[in-house]
Amino acid sequence: MSDLETEAYESGDFTQLIFEYAPIGLVVTESRVIRECNPAFAQMFGYEQDELRDTSFARLYPTQEEFVNIRNRGAKELSEQSPYWDERVMMRRNGDLFWCRVRGHSFTPDEPLRRAVWTLADLSDSRPYQPLTRREREVFSLISEGKTSKEIAITLGMSHRTVEVHRSRLLKKFRAANTAGLFQSLGAINGDHVVSGTRA
Repeated sequence: MSDLETEAYESGDFTQLIFEYAPIGLVVTESRVIRECNPAFAQMFGYEQDELRDTSFARLYPTQEEFVNIRNRGAKELSEQSPYWDERVMMRRNGDLFWCRVRGHSFTPDEPLRRAVWTLADLSDSRPYQPLTRREREVFSLISEGKTSKEIAITLGMSHRTVEVHRSRLLKKFRAANTAGLFQSLGAINGDHVVSGTRA
């Protein structure tokens, strides 16, 4: 039994114990700068806590573009809905990309990203990251708009057969039986839950 655990149970104050041992990433931010994080958060990304404190959240995203995109998508919803949640692709220190479920609460709804607290859960076990090529992203995006393979072929300047090959690869990659299953696995390609700057 650790000293922290003993002290918490004797005093009835479990705040620090929860923060240190919660099996989920916890992080407090100010203007998208990490002010404090728990060990689970740092471990999820492959850093020590001290390496993350007072640094920009940008280092945990696949690209600077995606860091900006998430801000643009999330700020409005966070101001209207608390707690806010989404699922997004994040990047570990070693460059590995992974799906993460993010929930947030803003202390400053008028400026939702000024001060907030977040939980992050690694979804790797249930939703392994699968990179999409540029063409796969384009095909899926057009499928999500309700376009037929023939229409997609015309739009992208490729043959109907090539579109079907891409569709088949997407179904296989995400172990989906049909297009509906693919949507369930991926959501909308430009929506809140799918990174749009995925590396090919």
